[in-house]
Amino acid sequence: MAIRETRTRLPFHIDAWVVLPEHLHWLWTLPEGDADFPTRWQAIKTAFSKSLPRAPSPTSASLRPRESGIWQRRYWEHTIRDERDYTAHMDYIHFNPVKHGLAHHPAAWPYSTFKTCVAKGQYPPDWNGSANAEIKTPGEPPKHP
Repeated sequence: MAIRETRTRLPFHIDAWVVLPEHLHWLWTLPEGDADFPTRWQAIKTAFSKSLPRAPSPTSASLRPRESGIWQRRYWEHTIRDERDYTAHMDYIHFNPVKHGLAHHPAAWPYSTFKTCVAKGQYPPDWNGSANAEIKTPGEPPKHP
């Protein structure tokens, strides 16, 4: 909902994303002439945080006013330079669950755009490994058919 709400007011296209247990990666295309990534990210974080049930007073003295403790304060932003850079970031995003030991193939991780990209023809189904991928929990060895 937070993303939909933000995209209504501040349009952008999600080219790729992956959500992992403790972090996420996104690749966005903003409208021509618009480079205001920080406002969109702040709007998403704010809408998401406000949608959660109100927790008791924060116990951490390190929280600043208006902080919920859900999001880290900083994020990394990169402007894509060319097609090669775009492809490298798409691949990095989709391979992240494998890198972190959450799946043995990008298609096995349900919280990414990998399967959507395969359906669009941007990746072959067997990109970077087996097409018969299964989800695994951290620490569990991959299951092979």
